Amino acid sequence: MQTPNILIVEDEVVTRTTLKSLFEAEGYNVFEAENGEEMHRCFEANAIDCVIMDINLPGKNGLILAREVRNRKNVGLIFLTGRDNDVDRILGLEIGADDYLTKPFNPRELTIRARNLLSRTSSAGEDDDLPSKVSFNGWTLDGDSRSLVAPSGNEFRLPRSEFRALHLFLSNPGKILTREQLIMEMTGRELRPNDRTVDVTIRRIRKHFESEPNDEELIVTIHGEGYRFCGEVDQ
Repeated sequence: MQTPNILIVEDEVVTRTTLKSLFEAEGYNVFEAENGEEMHRCFEANAIDCVIMDINLPGKNGLILAREVRNRKNVGLIFLTGRDNDVDRILGLEIGADDYLTKPFNPRELTIRARNLLSRTSSAGEDDDLPSKVSFNGWTLDGDSRSLVAPSGNEFRLPRSEFRALHLFLSNPGKILTREQLIMEMTGRELRPNDRTVDVTIRRIRKHFESEPNDEELIVTIHGEGYRFCGEVDQ
């Protein structure tokens, strides 16, 4: 297996150096950038597998840069930031971050989260319980482009968390999926207290469905249990 490439986007030198040493000790190839321009130059020169990014950056902040990272199909994204509030956390996840960790952080926890995310990244599109394209209620989930295609033809590129959540729903139509099951599929980690990652992801998927005229609710909330996909998957 090829050694993963990790990009640290952090303008604070001490933190960036600490993260570089931490991931190099774990055996990864590590690249550094202190702003968006350097980040894009690094992307052009290297095949990056995972980005660890601060939100407070000079020029474009991390929330803006995250949208640009999401245009790349198989790049994992973890926010590592001192901004510990629900607004930033939820906005970061809605933009498409795969995970969010606040400073000060536990180095072991960060490396575990990154390893789990890289595992999910490398296996994206390799699931064998669904074909590469799955149709349901006029929609199509395209595993090759990791996109959701509407009945009108509009196409939505999905962050990994949305793609894997929807993939799990389509693999289990009619079944109640717990938040624990969904978070494990999406990020490879366990559900934490007050963790809204799953709810934010489901809300974003529903927004895609709501963009088309449709009276059907494809993903319903089962209060106290989780969520259930109620659509018809074409055989």
